[in-house]
Amino acid sequence: MKKIIAFDCDSTLSSIEGVDELARISGDQIFQEVEDLTNLAMDGKVPVEEVFTRRLNLIQPTQAQCEEVGRMYLNTIEPSAKETIEKLKERGWECIIISGGFKPCIAPLARELGITRVDAVPLHFDTDGQYLGFDENYPTTRSGGKPEIIRSIRRTVGPNKFIMVGDGVSDLETTSEVDTFIGFFRYVQRDVVAKNCNANAFSMSEIIEKNII
Repeated sequence: MKKIIAFDCDSTLSSIEGVDELARISGDQIFQEVEDLTNLAMDGKVPVEEVFTRRLNLIQPTQAQCEEVGRMYLNTIEPSAKETIEKLKERGWECIIISGGFKPCIAPLARELGITRVDAVPLHFDTDGQYLGFDENYPTTRSGGKPEIIRSIRRTVGPNKFIMVGDGVSDLETTSEVDTFIGFFRYVQRDVVAKNCNANAFSMSEIIEKNII
């Protein structure tokens, strides 16, 4: 039986929000503006697509800055994530990442956790590593993007069981497409997610310990 468990990245596999850390590098004013936009989107108060371009236009992240945030992810991995993912694999689960974050930032974390499939937003740089833009057609740049990715995976891979783990409204949107949506609340607990998730966990290890899967 094919089984897939998908993890959000920010405030789930890691304690940080990558886009906020990119903004912090750019200075206090930009950080505050970006953090406010991120919270509005993750709380479901504005659509993801309304803030996505605005945040990146403010930050203009360079390739070097993305590499720096990649190191931050490695330093802030959820303490039980690596062991839990190893145990899930032993039990026949394929572990993937579905994120509205940025692929070049998340890639080192995925490698550390032994995750080979990362569905996250590609960024474009010139030969000097300066920001050129992002893939504006990528599903997770807009509301409903994560369910869209899961539907595509189900069509092409056909898993018998699919679980999503995450903290935000964009993760909650996947409820209709997965067998179980697990709200992850170690770092952030959003009321709308807590009220509507199928199950919850405050550490990755609880996913196994509480027999959620």
